[in-house]
Amino acid sequence: MEKTLTHKRQFTGEVVSAAMDKTIVVRVDSIKTHPKYGKQYKRSKKYHVHDELGVHKVGEKVNFVECRPLSKTKRWRVIAK
Repeated sequence: MEKTLTHKRQFTGEVVSAAMDKTIVVRVDSIKTHPKYGKQYKRSKKYHVHDELGVHKVGEKVNFVECRPLSKTKRWRVIAK
């Protein structure tokens, strides 16, 4: 039986908290356009990301990808560089 390849979502964001053990909070900003008025505005979303080695600090840019659920809120892991 052959495994099927799945497409995993990938984002880049800025670390806003590294206080937890093996977990960082990453903010991803996006630019949206209002459907009627056309004005552009910024929206952001925070993700809990698994950082196994705990090397990332606040202010760094990180790439992360979705994975299996690791805890109640963690479904993402840092991509090793």
